[in-house]
Amino acid sequence: MFKPIEIFIGLRYTRAKQRSGFISFISMTSMLGVALGVMALITVLSVMNGFEAQLREKILGMASHVTVSEHRNALDTWQQLGGDLIGNEEIIGWAPFVRAEVMLSANGRVSGSLLRGVLPEKEGEVSDIAEKMIEGNLEQLTPSDFSIVLGSELARYLQVGVGDKVTVITPQVTPTPAGILPRLRRFTVAGFFEVGMYEYDRNLALIHLTDGSKLMRLNGGVTGIRLKLKDLFQAPYVTHSIAKVLTSNYRISNWTMEHSNFFRAIKTEKRVMFIILMLIVAVAAFNIVSTLVMVVTDKQSEIAILRTLGFTPRSIMSVFMVQGTLIGLIGTAIGVIAGVALAINVETIVQSIEQFFQVQFLPADIYYISDLPSKLIWSDVTTIASYSFLLSFVSTLYPAWQASRVNPAEALRYE
Repeated sequence: MFKPIEIFIGLRYTRAKQRSGFISFISMTSMLGVALGVMALITVLSVMNGFEAQLREKILGMASHVTVSEHRNALDTWQQLGGDLIGNEEIIGWAPFVRAEVMLSANGRVSGSLLRGVLPEKEGEVSDIAEKMIEGNLEQLTPSDFSIVLGSELARYLQVGVGDKVTVITPQVTPTPAGILPRLRRFTVAGFFEVGMYEYDRNLALIHLTDGSKLMRLNGGVTGIRLKLKDLFQAPYVTHSIAKVLTSNYRISNWTMEHSNFFRAIKTEKRVMFIILMLIVAVAAFNIVSTLVMVVTDKQSEIAILRTLGFTPRSIMSVFMVQGTLIGLIGTAIGVIAGVALAINVETIVQSIEQFFQVQFLPADIYYISDLPSKLIWSDVTTIASYSFLLSFVSTLYPAWQASRVNPAEALRYE
């Protein structure tokens, strides 16, 4: 569509100093507007990708991929069941657990908590908790020793350290001569873990599986077993295949049932943010329309001269399309470079701002993640750049068409 002469003139018009300085200013503003919109869109999507990746890693590093339990009773045959299920090629690890919602008390403070009984030697097969220990280790949880490992925020709230005593209050009751009392048991703090998610660090406590079974009076049974899969996205398929083998007495769930809405909400937010910020890019791109309209008005006589030299309306249209497209292309290129640089360094920049102003943008007690992660996906960058360039190109059509309709005789009448 574009011949070399049209490209040459279009480039000259872009570089040339306009008779009206205001037109040059509008051109620069349009270019910077596109650049800022593209930069913001790349940065925001990279941060949302980082949030999604980090949340997925932290949640699924602690939560089981698949959980098998009995509907009403404790699971007594957990050793045999685990051995049978590990024969499935999709399952790479399993571990039993006891689960209870309890109250923890220490130093006059009380906090609700999720108590989980685990086998230290098996827990590493299904979760990353052993790697998150900041003091002590899971091996210090031994049978009948009644030791407990607390999340860092929970320990900070209860004001306890290693070796201190914590009272566990269960929802079950014990009849006594003085009346019905809740069942209590004192545990010794053996260590702390820190996952980096307030939900776990503030609410989770671990004890040995045997102690948990005794505390909840399961008579050697467990609440269920947790499975880790080779591919976590195969969880629905594995759940279905296990359900066909086991009887209806068992309840089988997976992470997609428990957390799917959460991750689906993140993806929805990402799409909405993309649309909103793309509208900002569209507004900046359509500023090119006003820029080119003013350029066409400013260059009426030059257009008329080109027409008298043999330029067709199509050629005139091509000249101004080159000029407008170049503005959008330069703005998009600047935005991509700035956006990629900002997305790569956003964590460092935010940390520096927080340290300088002594503020915290994402308090840990409110947000799942207290830092600002970033994950740059090049397919997102390509999509953003393509949409930005397309919008810039579309913005040139009307002004270029208007330029092609300039009447040479009318334009040169008063020259």
